[in-house]
Amino acid sequence: MTHTQRGKTLGMVLKGYPRISETFISNEIRLLEAMGFRIHIYSMRAPREHFSHESIKEIKARVTYLPESLLFGLPALLWHNLRLFARMPRRYLDCLKLMGSRFRLAPKKHTWIKHMLQAGYLVQQSILDHGVDLGHLHGHFAHTPTTVTMYAALLAGVPFSFTAHAKDIYTQDPRRFADKVERAEFVVTCTRHNEAYLAAACGTVKPIHCVYHGINLDLFSLNGRPALATPPYHVLTVARFVPKKGIDTILRALARLRDQGVPLRYTLVGDGKARDKRAIRDLIRELGLEAMVSMPGTVTHDEVIKLLHEADCFTLGCREAKDGDRDGIPNVVAEAMATGVPVAATHVSGLPELVTHGQTGLLCQPDDPDALADIIHRLLTDQPTRDHVIPAARDTVRRVFDNKKLIRDLGNIYISHNVPCPGR
Repeated sequence: MTHTQRGKTLGMVLKGYPRISETFISNEIRLLEAMGFRIHIYSMRAPREHFSHESIKEIKARVTYLPESLLFGLPALLWHNLRLFARMPRRYLDCLKLMGSRFRLAPKKHTWIKHMLQAGYLVQQSILDHGVDLGHLHGHFAHTPTTVTMYAALLAGVPFSFTAHAKDIYTQDPRRFADKVERAEFVVTCTRHNEAYLAAACGTVKPIHCVYHGINLDLFSLNGRPALATPPYHVLTVARFVPKKGIDTILRALARLRDQGVPLRYTLVGDGKARDKRAIRDLIRELGLEAMVSMPGTVTHDEVIKLLHEADCFTLGCREAKDGDRDGIPNVVAEAMATGVPVAATHVSGLPELVTHGQTGLLCQPDDPDALADIIHRLLTDQPTRDHVIPAARDTVRRVFDNKKLIRDLGNIYISHNVPCPGR
């Protein structure tokens, strides 16, 4: 396949599919299909959750699961790669040279070999054996999915692009994604903060497009809570249990409010690795918050919406983690704003692009429990602030975070770069 013989299918390479924490990706695929794009999903691993969001059922795209383990997947990976090498030895050797040029930067050498083999499997098994008429490949996240995307695009002779999010760019040496930027037709990212970082880190003139993820505004109506919040106040957080979310800062802020006599109940939705869950539970016990904290674990998107309709304030304590990891704009922040739940958060990364301090929410510096306690308390008890922030936040989300409009913008970016859209 050559660039002049491009097929009509847009291939999406994902770390895993479906994933409960990546509603924004499934929504993107669903809406791109509605625009007329024909999509085939390549997932680097099988689903690990026992349930998925309802929106997954609306996606028509077929899914190819790539062998995720060298231990168990090696026979299939080697067989398809040997067949591909026999079919196109020169192109395969070019891809091996590309992998070799990047190999010294790899912290885990065996994974980069696996990514090359997964790319070969994708091309031989899906495109050549099963006849997927691939015209363009797009990777979600700039690290491993885009590595597979880049190799597969070279082997298939098609252009590629990728979306950079947060952890995938901030926790790795920029040299490990700079060559991907240069080889890609274009790059998409989800905040202006990311856009500036990528341009500066790569020194590139390649197109880098900022398109917010957006949310489905049809799902969010003004919650049924009275404009005047009454005690005991209900504070809500929805977050993965990872250091960048600053859950420890939130718990310490709530302990300060409890000590000041503010009646609260706190719902912490999410999950994480065993050690992170243990650290959170230990801190809750240390602070004496057991009676006011509820931890339902990971829940469906519909259940998150129900919790938003019961909340008086939504809070996140986002920070830049020690490894550089940080959030972009968590979609749940926009969801809270769309539901009429005022947001208390931190001045980190892309958050100020949506939450303007004093206008559409309140922000403070990260790692400052006293400051976070102050802005949570203000959003719970200062009626003029609530009266101003709640409608302004809803208006802002409806103006700049409507995923139907944003996906049209994204689709038009694809089309402007000659990505096939057979249903257009």
